[in-house]
Amino acid sequence: MIEVRDVTKSFGTQQVLRGVSLDIRRGEAVVIIGRSGGGKSILLKHLIGLLQPDSGIVRVDGEDITAMNERSLLRVRRKYGMLFQMAALFDSLTVEENVGFVLRRQGLESETEIRRRIDEALDMVELPGIGHKMPSELSGGMRKRVGLARAIVYRPEIVLYDEPTTGLDPIAADNIDRLIRRVWETLHVTSIAVTHDMKSARTISNRILMLHEGRIYSEGPTSEILESTDPVIYRFVNGISTPQKSQ
Repeated sequence: MIEVRDVTKSFGTQQVLRGVSLDIRRGEAVVIIGRSGGGKSILLKHLIGLLQPDSGIVRVDGEDITAMNERSLLRVRRKYGMLFQMAALFDSLTVEENVGFVLRRQGLESETEIRRRIDEALDMVELPGIGHKMPSELSGGMRKRVGLARAIVYRPEIVLYDEPTTGLDPIAADNIDRLIRRVWETLHVTSIAVTHDMKSARTISNRILMLHEGRIYSEGPTSEILESTDPVIYRFVNGISTPQKSQ
């Protein structure tokens, strides 16, 4: 469903992506892991066309989105839902207005159908009956769940998650992981998340890609990567810093 070939990206003199290539099949649940600042979120933004590579190609359903104008990109982006790192809710809108924002902006459904789909999405993330609340009235975990409802309300084919458990306590994080897994299994979407939370990676993925030094260092089934004895993978997965050489 998504093909990335030899993608490079630099910001000034800092080269972040150094020739990334990967394939994501329809219906997969993929997690991209790697160190903070290593380019995971930058790569995610390339998959949806929010950033253009310096070189290389990104294809979605066979279409090269790197060559598209903004109008064509908008058409492709309708395939995507996205849960941003800090949920990115509109503080001046109610939960109901946040979740239904895209549906109302597109104007393709009746108000009755929009409200039904909003209620359905809030039920999916286990937040029924809170449509009247403002984001300021919600906990961090609830805001993430509202963000997830907004991401799935228009029934995308692909859902992207940018560090979905960042800033959450362990119980709230586990709840988000469980809901991401539920969305994948129930709605049969293609799920792509970037994270450095290994507990989350184990729960929400069936395949892991590791980004290291600007390239895909390794990929494989979740259990295979998390149990790898490769020194680079093992140190990252188990949170072990590289031993310093003695002076």
